[in-house]
Amino acid sequence: MTNAIELMMRHRSIRRFEDVPVPEDHIRQAVEAGQMGSTSAGIQSYCVMQITDEESLAKLVEFTGNQTKVARCGAFFIICGDTRRHRLLAEREETPYDTRCEAFLLSVVDATIFAQNMSLAFESMGYGICYIGGLRNQLNDVATLLKLPKGIYPLFGLCVGTPAQDPTLRPRLPLPSVLFKDAYPDDETMHSNMDDYDRTMLEYFEARGAGRRIWSEEMANKFKSPKRIDLGPFYRSQGADLD
Repeated sequence: MTNAIELMMRHRSIRRFEDVPVPEDHIRQAVEAGQMGSTSAGIQSYCVMQITDEESLAKLVEFTGNQTKVARCGAFFIICGDTRRHRLLAEREETPYDTRCEAFLLSVVDATIFAQNMSLAFESMGYGICYIGGLRNQLNDVATLLKLPKGIYPLFGLCVGTPAQDPTLRPRLPLPSVLFKDAYPDDETMHSNMDDYDRTMLEYFEARGAGRRIWSEEMANKFKSPKRIDLGPFYRSQGADLD
């Protein structure tokens, strides 16, 4: 069996896949492995939707910003926070369902832990994966396409399949930038760590032929204006109480 840490340290996002479907038994194994992830108080407030209809996949390519891999991978999934079952249980027990932000947040946390466990299971079988945050570009269209009832919160997509590429590992932040003892570092220390990372990433980008890209400048530009400003209204329309 592959050592779990070795498997994690080899992770790359795969964006090109062979035209080979993922067998149903592998999907079931990966989903069951995902279900063994931690979940707050056993609530299991997540679900995963596999999209197999070709017309739906074509629409999802459009909705995700023309990410063609959505329709060309071995299997495409949508990871959702799922509070629907709890709403149904409350209705059956004739008790109020009082959501607030905590219930929404728990569904996001549960769904993310589930998805990462499932992804690791797929990678242990030799598949590649790529998360698709672009699913949140047009969530109203996604919800209409999938006929989602209230209480279901689509969060991100997941491409899985046999890799048709072998990309290099993307460096992560240096450990002192993410592992702290007892207190958060001062700003000078954080700046120094990020400067070190800029140099590492510059070498990485230049080796890939991506030019002189500066990670810290890209991050500053990424967050200078809001993105996907309709997310709050959409999730509220699905029943999320964000107060």
